[in-house]
Amino acid sequence: MTFPMTLAALLEGHLAKVKCIHDQDLTEGDGEVYLPHALSRQRPTAAREWQWQYVFPAAGRSVDPRSEEGKVGRHHVDQSVVNKAMKKAVTFVGIRKRVSAHTFRHSFATHLLERGTDIRTIQALLRHKDVETTMIHTHVLRQGAQGVKSPLDDL
Repeated sequence: MTFPMTLAALLEGHLAKVKCIHDQDLTEGDGEVYLPHALSRQRPTAAREWQWQYVFPAAGRSVDPRSEEGKVGRHHVDQSVVNKAMKKAVTFVGIRKRVSAHTFRHSFATHLLERGTDIRTIQALLRHKDVETTMIHTHVLRQGAQGVKSPLDDL
């Protein structure tokens, strides 16, 4: 997926905070995440390693219901937390339309189309199996002969 370089510093700062949380969890004897069974067998200490931790961890630790030993760890933030934060932000700025995380996928695809990105590239980025699914985004732009910008307009 394409990542905006303008957000790199913010992400690095966020990850530094998450690393501190993980280090604290390790100090207190926790700090494991769930890994697929084969991986946890092949690499028994991997679940505690920084590289396997979630980028957006939950605020608190919990017992992993899948572990037989009742291991305590920090799962990823629940999608309901993200949805509630989005709803609060949308209400705060006065947007009266229904907005969800899925809205950002449509917006992303539409902006890529506006910038001239080809439909197959967008299909790959959004991981659509069928290009017809991706073509849904073109209705916003009214693509076709009338929607194609002349290269001379860029001169």
